[in-house]
Amino acid sequence: MEKQSKTTKGINKVCKHNIRAIHDTLDVIGGKWKIPIISCLSFYPMRYSELLREVEGISGKMLSRELRELEMNQLISREVLSTQPITVQYQLTEYGETLKPLTLTIADWGLNHRKQIIG
Repeated sequence: MEKQSKTTKGINKVCKHNIRAIHDTLDVIGGKWKIPIISCLSFYPMRYSELLREVEGISGKMLSRELRELEMNQLISREVLSTQPITVQYQLTEYGETLKPLTLTIADWGLNHRKQIIG
């Protein structure tokens, strides 16, 4: 069996490190709904009903679950407003704000991909 060069071993180590980091990231923000929710909240805080309207196709049960997971991962905060009736507002945390560039990059890539494929 051939020995790998130091350079190849170093590249493999970096590759494995990056892949592990990508897996960690996807564990937190992966799936069909988390990025659209984060993207909506990157513009301004929103109430639950606003998010339900804006994130097309998501069910109320799924939105509740995704919001809980995003809150658990400290990407969004939940604030109960003392209104009649009581409303709940969600917004990105300071930590969640660090995902804004990622969502903008994904949106740009999607627009360019659509142009590439559709013409």
